[in-house]
Amino acid sequence: MALFDNNEVFERIRHDIAENDVVLYMKGSAAFPQCGYSAAVVQVLENMGVNFKDIDVIADPGLRQGIKDFTNWPTIPQLYVKGEFIGGCDIVRDLYASGELQDLLRKHRLIAD
Repeated sequence: MALFDNNEVFERIRHDIAENDVVLYMKGSAAFPQCGYSAAVVQVLENMGVNFKDIDVIADPGLRQGIKDFTNWPTIPQLYVKGEFIGGCDIVRDLYASGELQDLLRKHRLIAD
């Protein structure tokens, strides 16, 4: 991938995470996840009643690789809250189980107390 292409993808990612409080880069969509890991993160977010933007990386191979390069994180899904990279499926599940994810979302007023 050319550096110019990466810059375009990175700009798109920066825009997405700046314009949306919670963004999930995933395989498939929230309504129809295309992998178990993506489905698990969607379930966590939906259990908390969080509004989030789902972005399907399968539809765009440049984005699929670009999001990995952007975060230097090798796997999909990837969750962002208020522009901050939170992690992938295992981290999201662990943060949810410990209550830390709920605390973070409450701090940003994205879920009720």
